[in-house]
Amino acid sequence: MSKLVNKVALVTGGSRGIGAAIAKRLAVDGASVAITYAKDASSASAVVKEIELAGGKAVAIQADAADADAVKAAVEKAVATLGRLDVLVNNAGTAIPKKFEDTTLEELDRVININIRGVFVATQAALKHMNDGGRIINIGSCVGERMMTPGLVPYSATKGAVKMFTQGLSREVGSRGITVNNVQPGPIDTDLNPAAGDWAEPQIAATALNRYGHVDEVAALVAFVAGPESSYITGANLTIDGGTNA
Repeated sequence: MSKLVNKVALVTGGSRGIGAAIAKRLAVDGASVAITYAKDASSASAVVKEIELAGGKAVAIQADAADADAVKAAVEKAVATLGRLDVLVNNAGTAIPKKFEDTTLEELDRVININIRGVFVATQAALKHMNDGGRIINIGSCVGERMMTPGLVPYSATKGAVKMFTQGLSREVGSRGITVNNVQPGPIDTDLNPAAGDWAEPQIAATALNRYGHVDEVAALVAFVAGPESSYITGANLTIDGGTNA
């Protein structure tokens, strides 16, 4: 599996869950990988160590996705440390599940700052370094296209914005051979949304496969989009939701 040999990838929010699975899979496919993390240095270090033990190269960089200066600095450090940048995975994201009318301005700001402003900032910084033929992969959500889950109004709005950002940017950078795609997971078994959690039953019921997805399933789709076989896919919203939106 060397489809990404000599490539460098940056995965934001790569210390756990979907982001960690993506980082490990890109490394398995041959990429050198930088990950950002907000607070959990030990989890980020564990991801790096697992990649290194398997013979790969990885680095962890502290950067809260809501801090624009930290995000820009993380991109610069990734390039300085690993030498180049070919793949950006905008994975860092957050949700604060509650009724919209009870959501505070501070909570709204945090969801917006991480889920959409953070994507804007990381992508702008990355494009200054990205090689022609590069890949920008955004991690959106199936609720960015069809909303059936109460309590996720601001989250779904930001993921809808990620969808349109993907489509618009794909046209601006296409002349450089850079593709921009949006991977939209449905219910995936993670610490933030466990398959055994309080919110799980209605989410499982909404799927066609009657189960949560696994982080490795999302990582496999991201790895395909990052690789050479996906070179004619751009501006696409690739939903991986077990049939939730079917």
